[in-house]
Amino acid sequence: MSTRIDAAFRRAAKEKRAALIAYITAGDPTPARTLELLRALERGGVDVVELGVPYSDPIADGPINCAAAERALAAGTTLAGVLQTIRELRFTSQLPVVLFSYANPVLAYGLSRFALDAATVGVDGVLLPDVPAEEATPFHQQLRRVGVELVPMLAPTSTRVRVKQAKKLAESFVYFVSHTGVTGPQAQLPTELEAQVRLVRKLTGRRVAVGFGVSKAEQVARVAQFADGVVVGSALVARIAQWGDDPELVGDLQRFVQQLRAATRRG
Repeated sequence: MSTRIDAAFRRAAKEKRAALIAYITAGDPTPARTLELLRALERGGVDVVELGVPYSDPIADGPINCAAAERALAAGTTLAGVLQTIRELRFTSQLPVVLFSYANPVLAYGLSRFALDAATVGVDGVLLPDVPAEEATPFHQQLRRVGVELVPMLAPTSTRVRVKQAKKLAESFVYFVSHTGVTGPQAQLPTELEAQVRLVRKLTGRRVAVGFGVSKAEQVARVAQFADGVVVGSALVARIAQWGDDPELVGDLQRFVQQLRAATRRG
């Protein structure tokens, strides 16, 4: 089990709040600024960062994150460059990092090479949204061999068979997609979300973090009452798109994260 991810969830639980997980796309607005943004997220109070590897066909992403991937790729972002950014982060930070990547960049890089390099630079976990639990064994084996978690994803449509398969992969937590469809802000979260999260936790025996659609502090506050972690992504990516390479981006992102962090408290 990843010490950094597990410790982050334990610390949040001790403080009577859900862990705040923040997603940004590596290389957006530029590869050079990704490290700066990661540090801003940490100063704002993020418990775990989910760092997206830009890909040309991000099938699980909505328009906001797709546009970010396009900007990052146009700026020359590569998987090797993303790993180098994490290496640099580790000189000054123990912030848990989960890479959000589609399978293609990993396979093009070379699965065993990727696993070893990810572990070497300090990656804690990997999310592969286009790799279902039934097909995840090769990825899981290579990553586990070097001490990196493969975080399984489940959705409202997941069968009990798939939930059991995800249980075999899960270590620190399971990522639960709040609604069917792609990433992006939702005006309202499903009313049945709490019951679904409690069932997944019961069936897997693992912590559950909820993502996809959570974009506002009031939504974070609601999800924090029953989930172990809350993932906010597109709302952050949208702010990055708004500010671009403006120096004020860092401060704006940090202040927004502080608001989200305050909303994670329970009770």
